[in-house]
Amino acid sequence: MPTGRIRSGVTAGFAVVMTLTVAACSSSAPESRPGAPGPMPAPIAITPGSGADDIDPLAPTQVSAVEGQLTSVTMTNEQGKTVEGILTPDKTTWKPAEPLGYGHTYTVTAEGLTITGKTGPTTSTFSTLTPHNQTKVYLTTTGGTPLADGATFGVGAVVVAHFDEDIPDRATAEKHLSVTTDPPVEGSWYWLDDRNVHWRPREYYAPGTKVSVAANIYGKELGHGLYGQEDTKTTFTIGAAHVSISDDNTKQIQVFENGKLIRTMPTSMGMGGSEVVAGKTITFWTQPGIYTVMNKANPVIMDSSTYGLPINSRLGYKEAIGWATRISTDGIYLHQLDSTIWAQGNSNVSHGCLNLSGENARWFFDFAVPGDVVEIRNTGGAPLQVWQNGDWGLPWDEWVQGSALN
Repeated sequence: MPTGRIRSGVTAGFAVVMTLTVAACSSSAPESRPGAPGPMPAPIAITPGSGADDIDPLAPTQVSAVEGQLTSVTMTNEQGKTVEGILTPDKTTWKPAEPLGYGHTYTVTAEGLTITGKTGPTTSTFSTLTPHNQTKVYLTTTGGTPLADGATFGVGAVVVAHFDEDIPDRATAEKHLSVTTDPPVEGSWYWLDDRNVHWRPREYYAPGTKVSVAANIYGKELGHGLYGQEDTKTTFTIGAAHVSISDDNTKQIQVFENGKLIRTMPTSMGMGGSEVVAGKTITFWTQPGIYTVMNKANPVIMDSSTYGLPINSRLGYKEAIGWATRISTDGIYLHQLDSTIWAQGNSNVSHGCLNLSGENARWFFDFAVPGDVVEIRNTGGAPLQVWQNGDWGLPWDEWVQGSALN
């Protein structure tokens, strides 16, 4: 005789005996005894439970068959949109295949099958939290150029994570930013302000280095009810080592590729001195320091009024300039200016840019990529500051102190 039938018969007989005994001895409920079985668990469990609210959209959401298997699971939001899910091969666990959204109400309905028959439907309705505000992060160079996936950048490339809202909790935000390299390098983040944090290695990258950047901020509170809007990531490669050195002692720019001198270009840099305009001091130095290529344009409209020098003033200007490669946030370029060829290599007559002949400016424009290094030596004026694209000029011990985690 099948085993299941014997067990069923024994159970039924035991139940009858117990019922008769209780009826004969007392009309009160039987006392619980040590070891007596408790209430049977529900055959299907759903997390979060029904009625839960302010749920983190990244918190575990799961349907489990406590016994048997799941035969049907549906999850919809308040608009009836279905959330796709993944069922384990043994059909005992189901999870959403995508992150949940902020400020939604979800309903999960599940059915199953056990050896005793169908179970369910079991339902849970819960709501995710609604952020006070959200912020998105953009991964760019110091020039605002996106760190495009698969692109090539120079050995001095600096990673910029730009948030579109002020970050109240820098430390939490930084914990969810990551840079990994192959081969590994030592590096650190540095906060310029509440919206911009830069990352660079201790030394220039080696050519061929693979760099992966990720901002995993979705579902993370970054202070005062501000949550990450979405995750973002990119991977790029470091190209050949382009390092250019402009020395005011010689008025020449030496261009090196992988340590080999490949071109020397006469230049004319900032004339020096300063002028006070409307209470603002404007200097005409090409500041010493380590710059990197930010972006380039041909032509670029150069307008002195953008930094406080009126066009109609003695030294003002507005004109289209060709083959312009930008290296600072406040408008220093290597660019063509044939009208100063007479001074290039022997004297400084510019407002701060590095003037080149048309041939040299075009060559450099074609040669350079964002992140290439341009070092300027032996000029006057104040040293280049970090906010001006002078990340590499800051000593390493000061740079690491700019991290919110130090």
